[in-house]
Amino acid sequence: MLTHALLFPVFLTQFIFNVAFFILYAAYIPHALNTMGLSASEVGITLGIYGVGMVIGALCAARVMRNLPFGLVIAIGPVTGFIGSLLVVLTIWAPLFALASLGLFLLGAGPILWVISTTTLRQTVTPPALLGRVSAINIVAYGARPIGAAIGAAIGGLYGAEVCLILAGLTFALQAAVVLRSRLPRLIEQPAAL
Repeated sequence: MLTHALLFPVFLTQFIFNVAFFILYAAYIPHALNTMGLSASEVGITLGIYGVGMVIGALCAARVMRNLPFGLVIAIGPVTGFIGSLLVVLTIWAPLFALASLGLFLLGAGPILWVISTTTLRQTVTPPALLGRVSAINIVAYGARPIGAAIGAAIGGLYGAEVCLILAGLTFALQAAVVLRSRLPRLIEQPAAL
């Protein structure tokens, strides 16, 4: 998998995304409470909107995958994640509930399309005898979550939640760049199963 032209960028993007998301998560609640002045209920609602985005993205996935080139669907997740993170970063200067909500909605809706499309890709380009191993390696990307949380805690503790949010946005930019520079966005259709 680590030398595969399609699967390695998927793994790397997923790893970076998990780091970025947990940096953002570590900073968002203190930022929302202290800088934005949201109540605990409002913070909970914005986080719930993230989940709504995931559900809506998942419900739209089949239609989106039928109507767009396969590679574009793969690219939607990282790009939308980056845009969503930028909207959350913008709440540093425009502390609006609606802006945070839209950012978190996009962080849910787009990346769930990524999960669905890249799982499909992984299952079609991996020989059946290796599917368990490749899936296990892919799960390693989830190990990036505590790394992101630790970075978020350290940066947030030393420099504040706002610096942490900016770092998260930059890390989201990196994961979008990885996928956009790969062959993935140029896939017109789902590769044939092995």
